[in-house]
Amino acid sequence: MYKVERESYEKFWEDISPFIKFGCLKDEKFSDKMKDFIIFRNLEGKYISLDEYVEAAKAKAPDDKKDDKAKDDDTKADVVEEKAEEESATDENSKPEAASEGDVVDSSSEVVEDGEDGEVKEEDKVTVYYVTDEKQQSQYINMFKEAGKDAFILNHNIDQPFITHVEYKSQNVKFQRIDAELTEDFKDETKKKDKKALKNNTDAMTKLFRKVLGKEKLEVKVERLKNDRVSSVITLSEESRRMQDMMRMYNMSGMDAGSFGDGETLVLNANHELVQYIITNENSEHTSMICEQLYDLALLGYKPLEPEAMTKFIQRSNDVMMLLAK
Repeated sequence: MYKVERESYEKFWEDISPFIKFGCLKDEKFSDKMKDFIIFRNLEGKYISLDEYVEAAKAKAPDDKKDDKAKDDDTKADVVEEKAEEESATDENSKPEAASEGDVVDSSSEVVEDGEDGEVKEEDKVTVYYVTDEKQQSQYINMFKEAGKDAFILNHNIDQPFITHVEYKSQNVKFQRIDAELTEDFKDETKKKDKKALKNNTDAMTKLFRKVLGKEKLEVKVERLKNDRVSSVITLSEESRRMQDMMRMYNMSGMDAGSFGDGETLVLNANHELVQYIITNENSEHTSMICEQLYDLALLGYKPLEPEAMTKFIQRSNDVMMLLAK
């Protein structure tokens, strides 16, 4: 049906996919048979396979990133070569005795053994982005579309254990929710002289937001995002979020999720006027209120606010409108 009646297959996929994915989790042989027939709905509403997503992601990889990697590799090679030449010149008169034939064979064996390790390095894996709630994560979805990036819609309970299964079976990919981090695709190019300013702003805003919000462990970053309409966003590493999800699933509320990895990070957009205002007016009477509002707005795009936080957000929003009315 997948090959002959693809349109019908896609039409019924949402209904049958939970059972197929469950079957893949329970039966290894069934998983191997079905791996080429699993499809996912993307941000455009189209159904594509994992292989199609991976190929498209590789094709869209920016050329300058490849060039930068090549330059870095060349630089590292030059440094290694220079270091080797220096060591060779230094130790010229104190060379050790030649290794015995047996030692040479043992050394070669070790090299071959290392080469037989078939694990794919983390940086070489293709990142497959996904969405769990199209409404809640709409701001991130819009940023992805503007950047020309794609993601899968995975909003069923079976999807979380299923992607872990896929990562185990296909070790050349890793799944990551779209709000886990902001890659370079979403940022403006930053000159060397501006990087120091961003670092100083990050340090200053970290102290300010921790003081205003009373969150000593809050991580804050100041970045120049391409979309100047976005003032702030919250990110949480994929590993930390999965650990938190597992803890909630098994009702492990007594444990500290932060002990398993980095917590949430508040990313402030240096290209947004509100962020520029608090950077240059830390001591203003309205700065604390703006900081609280920026944090809650970022949090709303990430997850629902707690009842008490929502009450404060509504009251603060009314105060902001009163200031505009004056």
